[in-house]
Amino acid sequence: MESQGPRFLRLRQLVFFILVVLSSYQGVYMMFDILRANGLNLTEMAILVLFAIMFIWLVVSFWNGIAGFLVVAFKRDPWSLKREQPLSERLDTSRPVALLMPVYNEDTAGVIAGLEATCLSLIDTGKAEAFDVYLLSDSTDPEIAEAERRAALALRRRLAPHLTLYYRHRKNNVGRKVGNLADFCRRWGKRYESMVIIDADSVMGGRTLVRLAATMQADPRLGLLQTVPLPVRSRTLFGRFLQFAATLYSPMLAAGQSAWQGGTANYWGHNAIIRVKAFAEQCGLPTLPGKPPLGGDILSHDFVEAAMLRRGGWRVRLHAGIEDSYEGLPSNLIEFAKRDRRWCQGNLQHLRLVFASGLHWINRLHFVFGALAYAASLLWLCMLALSTVDALRRAIMPVEFFNEGYQLFPEWPQSRVLMIASLLVITVLLLVLPKFLGFVIALFQRPREFGGGVKLFLSATLEIAFSILIAPLMMAFHAWFVLSVLLGRTVSWSSQAREGRLVPWREALRRTAFITLVGFLWGALSYIYAPLFFWWLSPVLLGMVIAAPLVRFTSSLVVGDWLRRHGLLCIPAEIAPPKVLDYLAELERQPEQTLGQLAEGTPEDEDGRDMLLPEKEYPLHMPIQSLSAPWGLGGSRPVEVEHSSD
Repeated sequence: MESQGPRFLRLRQLVFFILVVLSSYQGVYMMFDILRANGLNLTEMAILVLFAIMFIWLVVSFWNGIAGFLVVAFKRDPWSLKREQPLSERLDTSRPVALLMPVYNEDTAGVIAGLEATCLSLIDTGKAEAFDVYLLSDSTDPEIAEAERRAALALRRRLAPHLTLYYRHRKNNVGRKVGNLADFCRRWGKRYESMVIIDADSVMGGRTLVRLAATMQADPRLGLLQTVPLPVRSRTLFGRFLQFAATLYSPMLAAGQSAWQGGTANYWGHNAIIRVKAFAEQCGLPTLPGKPPLGGDILSHDFVEAAMLRRGGWRVRLHAGIEDSYEGLPSNLIEFAKRDRRWCQGNLQHLRLVFASGLHWINRLHFVFGALAYAASLLWLCMLALSTVDALRRAIMPVEFFNEGYQLFPEWPQSRVLMIASLLVITVLLLVLPKFLGFVIALFQRPREFGGGVKLFLSATLEIAFSILIAPLMMAFHAWFVLSVLLGRTVSWSSQAREGRLVPWREALRRTAFITLVGFLWGALSYIYAPLFFWWLSPVLLGMVIAAPLVRFTSSLVVGDWLRRHGLLCIPAEIAPPKVLDYLAELERQPEQTLGQLAEGTPEDEDGRDMLLPEKEYPLHMPIQSLSAPWGLGGSRPVEVEHSSD
């Protein structure tokens, strides 16, 4: 039965925890032994603390990858550890499901094309009668809102009689996406057992939607089931690198997470199904005391909603199987960094909720690791800076062989060369081995889906080289984002730019000039005074010095198209596109039909009722929850959500 819990979950978690502790202890002790060779000073103690934090985080990621490899290699379901089986499609169509797409000032043609492709794929299953579709607009631009309304009415007519589409536009987008979904629950939530949340750039296959709904029906304790959305349809070199890496590694890493997290998985905000009753009861988000960026609305609401569902006794599961669950992504490094800036602020807010009352310990880990995903860059930069200071100090200051007044023999400086080399090899293995295992799985289980074994190998090699080059630049961006949040600079809420474009040289230079200058000065100082340390630091310096050309070159559509023509960085969704992506490609070729040629204004019936809204409301109470913590770090002030109106 789906309602049964995962087998041996506590044993899995115990083994995982023991492996993490033992591995972390070994690495941190090796660093301690290296640093204490000539006596620990304050700089070296700070380096040790920073290294310990970074190494533990790296070890957790490593063992998560190993767990995922074992699950996928032996074709086991990470939830039950039984033989892997596809999700059930036995759907009771009398239990309604809502398909929700919240939008905010997006490209209307792209939004409607993606939503229609998903709907057409759902109709193909023959079970579309179980679903209603809602386009929930928070758009503040009147022209965009009007285009949405007209396109929604045209789409409603095209989908009839198989599916019913509703369009609701809020004049006041209080609470952002949180308020948007809360408004839906408070107006129509009681009608639906579950709701599938998709983003403006999401596309999902019909069979996947049916399977998600059937799984929710089969397990009465399941509050949320998250799929692994894979990025697709990017043409730039940067986008192709990212979508290849996500497709190659994400399913394995997600399987590892699911294997030890069990029913305390995370929520990523979209391409997931949620039980409406559970969401309404548990996920009324408060605002955090204080001003933004660390106070106010909770930006990364998804992590918090998962934690609140689990606190309420509901399971939150991650389905790591390969399904038709797709998303878009920023096409160049600058747009990618802008999105990360928003996520950085939201994830750092989570540190205020780590000790909120009643949360599961794994959810607390989600908060810590989510924040560390960005704070790690600042910590890593600080560790490198302190290491540089220490190397320069040792190079400039004379060595003292006699530290005691009556010392008979000199004290020779010690250099743990073998220990340093061993720790370096271990760190590289922790970083690279999970990637290699992801490549091995693809090579032995589905090489044709990536264009064949040779092209898969070449593509994986390119991806690793790209990751090494781009890491210092992303480190610099993330470090600045964390500092800007700590300095009180907040971020604006805006739609994402997803269309491919070649970043102009002026923009690339403007965004990276300071990083390049720091790289040059850092490298020159190290080379002059500590040349051995300079060569150790050179991979980091290279990525910083060539930042502008890297941004420019990786945003190229020409290079991206050339790689695709030659079968490099190809993904299964390109080699054998699923039907839902074929629908999307066809719809994008006819934007006039997608947008609809309709008269302006609100379509109304004879009684003046908006034809794009449901005839009747099914209100559901959604109380605001408390996230108070022992030291007052949580939040309890409610988000003001108004009943929307057009």
